[in-house]
Amino acid sequence: MAKGITKRSVDYSQWYVDLVRKAEMADYSPVRGCMVIKPTGYGVWEKMQQALDRMFKETGHVNAYFPLFVPESFLQKEAEHVEGFAPECAVVTHAGGKKLEENLVIRPTSETIIWSAYKDWISSHRDLPLLINQWANVCRWEMRTRLFLRTTEFLWQEGHTAHATHEEAEEETLRMVRVYQRFAEDFMAMPVYVGRKTESEKFAGALHTYCIEGMMQDGKALQAGTSHNLGQNFAKAFDVKFQDKDGVLKYVHGTSWGVSTRLVGGLIMTHGDDKGLVLPPNMASLPVVFVPIWRGEEQRNAVLDKAREITRDWDPLFYRIDDRDQYKPGYKFAEWELKGIPLRVEIGPRDVENNQVVVARRDTSEKMTLPMEGLREKLETLLDTMQQDLFAAARERMDANTHVVDCYEEYKERVGQGGFYKVFLDVANPEVEARMQEDTKSTVRCIPFDLDEAEKAEEGPCMISGKPCKGRVIAAQSY
Repeated sequence: MAKGITKRSVDYSQWYVDLVRKAEMADYSPVRGCMVIKPTGYGVWEKMQQALDRMFKETGHVNAYFPLFVPESFLQKEAEHVEGFAPECAVVTHAGGKKLEENLVIRPTSETIIWSAYKDWISSHRDLPLLINQWANVCRWEMRTRLFLRTTEFLWQEGHTAHATHEEAEEETLRMVRVYQRFAEDFMAMPVYVGRKTESEKFAGALHTYCIEGMMQDGKALQAGTSHNLGQNFAKAFDVKFQDKDGVLKYVHGTSWGVSTRLVGGLIMTHGDDKGLVLPPNMASLPVVFVPIWRGEEQRNAVLDKAREITRDWDPLFYRIDDRDQYKPGYKFAEWELKGIPLRVEIGPRDVENNQVVVARRDTSEKMTLPMEGLREKLETLLDTMQQDLFAAARERMDANTHVVDCYEEYKERVGQGGFYKVFLDVANPEVEARMQEDTKSTVRCIPFDLDEAEKAEEGPCMISGKPCKGRVIAAQSY
């Protein structure tokens, strides 16, 4: 166990906060509910940005930027939207020493300000589809905050697209939730359930919402990304019409989708251990660190010269040589372990003589001796193996903690212990969902996709109302 980090088995919540702060991922801000993202945490967010941005552009999207401030009247245009976000809005009433003629809302999300722009950008079917993404910060006045997982201000990306037909918008919505699934599983090594949110849980102002749900080590769910089919709701609110090929004026169909720095918290809680952060190689801004070991100036020069010789042609973003004189090797081992660096390469005078190094894997603590010749390729192979192993371990844990339950009394007894539960629930009746949430502090996470034929055809009574249901939903307590 790392010094100053509570064991997961003792207090999982405190373990998380300790790890975030001790690993120098983030810290509290003087502003209530906000956080300072430190270089270690921001490096992970940058890796996420780079991977996602490429995936967005590969699917035809381009980046833009819209104002932080939204006229309050814009939020009033879409009734369901404003009702959903009003309690979380921060409002600017004065600026420049004067009261504003109209209050400005600090964006909780950007549908309204973007659709007001789309009214000027879209007039013909030739202008569609419009595929826009922005990387931005948003503000939601949260009552209970936790570093990365839920903060008053956070970073995210939000895609906002416009289409000629419902079918095209639906295709876009499904495409992007699958992009999020691929990112979570291939880059974060975090397995997820993909599915549709119930009417009670969907985004305010959407026809319906799709999501990815990950399971954290304590068995709680984390909503890691959402994709919304907005229908024509915002187009009608802002009078965004286009002339189709036949010359008929029609309202545009819209989508929005986003992920945030909450993913950094999900990464920590999926892979971290009692020694600190464990980074999947695809999410590590620094995959490899060399820790030279020496005594005296002569050994120091020989070891550092050899480390520099080995890495002479390497990508500088792939490795770092920790040549700090003020810290002993043991301190450096502990520091890089705490920060989750995937591979640590130890090199001392005897290693130089034997033309070898000692490599330690962060996930398993396994140590192995490797020849210096062809070291870069061997390390890359190890990193690929580590990425796959971390995903396999997380998948095994999620599968082992996903249960099928039919009896409500059993569900109430078990859900607080963590895990995902496949249950029959009458999700068409919001009173049923409300009762389950009140009784158990759990919610329907999604109506899952990717079921086999037997699961799709399965029928049974709702565990609360007894009404016949076709197909199970995923329920759990969540962050």
